[in-house]
Amino acid sequence: MMATNDFFRGRLDQMIDLHHPLVVLAGRMRWGQIASVLAPAFARKNRSGQVMPGNDLFGTTLEVGGAGVSTAGRPLLPIRLMAALLYCKHAFNVSNEERVARWSENVIWKYFSGQDYYTPTLPCEATQIGRFRTAIGEAGVEALLKVSIDTTEQKKAIVHPVDSRLLEIARAKVVQAAKDVGICLKQTFVQEGKELCRTVKR
Repeated sequence: MMATNDFFRGRLDQMIDLHHPLVVLAGRMRWGQIASVLAPAFARKNRSGQVMPGNDLFGTTLEVGGAGVSTAGRPLLPIRLMAALLYCKHAFNVSNEERVARWSENVIWKYFSGQDYYTPTLPCEATQIGRFRTAIGEAGVEALLKVSIDTTEQKKAIVHPVDSRLLEIARAKVVQAAKDVGICLKQTFVQEGKELCRTVKR
């Protein structure tokens, strides 16, 4: 259900060219896979702590400090937003400061990062992008770029419907179907089909 305050805001998919390369990429990116790959970098970690000397009523003792589960958790901002901003850095070669400024006025970037409605605000502070980049490390950046490459450069084994090879397959199946039901064809065009295939290839 649409929130009341969203009723008066413009949807981004009604403002943009849906054939824009970044918009098309947004629909092809495996955002769920990206989130699952990067999420462990923000998981709470169990810290072993550090042994430190301490004093009590009975003299000097050794105490373990800083042990337990760390309070660090998932980032305050969505992983898709931060991953999209990081992707824009590599795609457009802009600084963190320029990136957040351009994001605030670029509806295509907003849509790419998962926003549904236009907001004129900055996505985050420029320093937060650097902290996100540090948190995911080199492995996280490589994983993000690998998913992007796999998404944009998938080889499609699609044959055009008027391809001569498809026509030859159809001819052979028609001949076989006629034989199966006992129809004797005067001509099957086997030689003509082969010659046409060679002509098309030339």
